Parts: sequence; C-alpha cells; structure tokens
Amino acid sequence: MGAPGIHQAHGGKLNTLVSLRHTTRYLYDRLVALGPHEIRLKPAPARRTAVASYTLAVRPAPHTMHAYFDAAGNDVARVIFHDKASLLEIDVALTADLAPINPFDFLVDPGAERFPLAYSDAARPDLAPFLATGGSRERLGRWLEDLRSAEKPDGSDTIDLLARINERVKRDIAYVTRIEHGVRDSEETVRLRSGSCRDSSWLLTETLRHLGIAARFVSGYLIQLSGSTPDAPATDSADLHAWAEAYVPGAGWIGLDPTSGMFAAEGHIPLARGATPALAAPVTGSVEPCNSQMQFSMSVQRLP
Repeated sequence: MGAPGIHQAHGGKLNTLVSLRHTTRYLYDRLVALGPHEIRLKPAPARRTAVASYTLAVRPAPHTMHAYFDAAGNDVARVIFHDKASLLEIDVALTADLAPINPFDFLVDPGAERFPLAYSDAARPDLAPFLATGGSRERLGRWLEDLRSAEKPDGSDTIDLLARINERVKRDIAYVTRIEHGVRDSEETVRLRSGSCRDSSWLLTETLRHLGIAARFVSGYLIQLSGSTPDAPATDSADLHAWAEAYVPGAGWIGLDPTSGMFAAEGHIPLARGATPALAAPVTGSVEPCNSQMQFSMSVQRLP
C-alpha cells in the first residue's frame, strides 16, 4: 500500500475527471467458511475531492450486506456470507474530480498559530483518543529527543513545524514496499529506518501526539496524474495509501503525507480514519484455516 514518489498538483491545471477501479481477490484451495467482513473502501464523507459516483461489488453470492457508520464515523459495509466459497472478490469503482486543491487553504486560530498548541476544554474530550501515546519506548524516545533538539519546536509557527516534522519522517524513514498485513510498531520502524507508507504514517501520528498535537491515522486512495512538471510521474497511477492528519484549531484536520513529505491535496481520497491503524483498516474479516492466494489490481483512467 503506497507509492514512493508523490506528485502534488498546483494551480493552473484543468479539472480532471478520472475513474478508478480497484479489485482484490482471495483464492482458497478449497471451499471454506467466510466469517463476517467489514469493508472500509468508500470515500469518507469529510473529504475535499469530489466523488461523483461509487459502487462496491462483493462475490460470492448469496450474501447480505449492511452499511453503517462505525465509532470513528467511517462508512462501513458489513458483509455476511451464506455459503462456503473458494473465492472472495471485492471490487470498487468510483469517479472523482481532481480539481486542484490548495492544501494551505485554511485559517488557524490566533491562539494556535505558535507551538505548543492549547486545545479548549470543550474540544479535549473528543480529541483525547488522538492525543494518547503508546508509552515510552527506547528507540522512539531517542528519535523524539533528536527531533526536539533539531527542530526546537517551542515558539515555532505551527504549520511550519508540521511541515518540518513531516519532511523529517520522510528523510529519516526510507520507503519500502511491504506486502505483509498490519502496521509496524514505531519502535521497529525507527530501528529499521525504513517502512511502508502505513508504517511511516503511524510513526508520524505517534510523533505528533508525543508533541501534544492531536493526530489520527488515515487509509485511502492516492491518485497521481502525469504532467509536465519535473516532479510529475511518467504515467497516471492509483494506489492504496496511508497518511496522517493533525488537528489544528481553526484549520481542522490537516493531512500530512510522510511518504512524500507533502501536505495532502486533491489526489488523496480518504477512506477511513482512526485513533489506531486497526480502526482504519480497509478490509477486516475471518476465514477458516486454508491455503490462500491474494490477487490485487488498481487502475485509473482519465474521462472526457
């Protein structure tokens, strides 16, 4: 999940309508019983990129599908399968308008313009899960000490500080493609100095919390379109991706992508957010023990 090079579009670009197709297929070596599955692959209601259409198809049939919003406000499709099956397929199709977005189009409350942030008593109960830290860990603690020493956060402009921390995670944690499920503990990410997009995003989330900045983990789609600028990719592409969001009074939740060191823009389409990565997992479910094979495809096409 994730892409090593991320292009952020800027003003002057025509609105671009694109279609995205995402298929995940699990093949089992025999007929197996499938437990209930929860699918978080629908663009989140709170997003900046316009999504004109969306469909979700699940095989095998027959099954029962119920939609609901979970405790984090994520749109979830819960699927209950009626019969044993040798295949599970989840297919998403959506159309999005990648109109250019200025990621800095917000106003920060005067009291939050400088670090450290002071959250109001009214907001703190809702922000409590996003301020919780996992306790002290040796390598992570040293990494945080080095960051504080280098960045000297006290008195810094809040948005500038967020940008510097985001860039530091990008610089210190080398991007790697990791096919294993789950997210590494930040202690392990710091030890290895490498990780997937979800690993570096969780490290960024925890780093911000240790600094007293409310932060949450985000999973979503990243669509990148080719262009004429030097940092633009050679071809249009789409990936499952992860990033973090920091809460700044007045500005709200600000997306930060540590894979690129940039702020989230029109190509970032959030699907699920959570206080922990597990609460934002795109797909969760169970299957009885068997040998399985996963197939995955993602494509994006520009529309007239």
